[in-house]
Amino acid sequence: IYTSGTTGKPKGAMLSHRNILQSVRSFNMVIAQGEDDERMCFLPLCHVAERNGGAYFALYTGTTLNFVENPETIPENVREIAPTVFVAVPRVWEKFYSGVSIALKESNAFEQWAYKLAIGIGLEKVRRYETRQPIGGGLNFAHWLARLLVLNNVRKMIGIHRSRMLITGAAPISPDLVRWYMALGVPMLEGWGMTESSGGATLTPAGRIKPGMIGTNVPYCEVKVADNGELLIRGGNIFMGYLNQPEKTAEAIDAEGWLHTGDVGYVDEDGYFKI
Repeated sequence: IYTSGTTGKPKGAMLSHRNILQSVRSFNMVIAQGEDDERMCFLPLCHVAERNGGAYFALYTGTTLNFVENPETIPENVREIAPTVFVAVPRVWEKFYSGVSIALKESNAFEQWAYKLAIGIGLEKVRRYETRQPIGGGLNFAHWLARLLVLNNVRKMIGIHRSRMLITGAAPISPDLVRWYMALGVPMLEGWGMTESSGGATLTPAGRIKPGMIGTNVPYCEVKVADNGELLIRGGNIFMGYLNQPEKTAEAIDAEGWLHTGDVGYVDEDGYFKI
């Protein structure tokens, strides 16, 4: 799979069968999927995210993979398919949010009031969740009612009303946008990786979401912060090297097998990484 070439000329990253299997196996241990799940394929298949996290992951798990008609029909196709697990890039999540905001401006005063009240309840629940405060039965009931009367309609408008989880990666996303989707009642998990690591190397566990963090290392894969702050990856998911470019391969993978990502970040006390 060729890299995008954002930091130089595109390079052909050679991914082995073992690389792919290690990647999909580890992800399935964190975000298990099966034959009852519906996924939607709309990102370019020449990119590692959709090739591995979409097509190959569906083959591995038996998940149904629905291909969109064309890029312009994505919003309609999402509502038609109603994926149970939805993987997308931040730009897509931003467009969905913008669509809801535009629809709200065109709604009547009562609908605007109801939405503001309902999303406020959801955001308060997220705030308590983040700060590890007790949520309480009263707030849980209020959120259930808010979802039943208002927020589920917002989810149906987007097409995520059946989604068990939303997954975002490939670019930074606003923590407040993650909180908004969580307030709707859908967990949003952030992941991070690169072509050379066969896709994701970290993923947020569904049981403990930290907006703004890219999660913990996935099984079978080590991630650490070097002395200079660079994130390093090692494991069976690390690529075989760059096609016909041994010098570039040697620059990317050191003698101990660590892939030098070029991304700078840190890790917190819970093992969550941040770029």
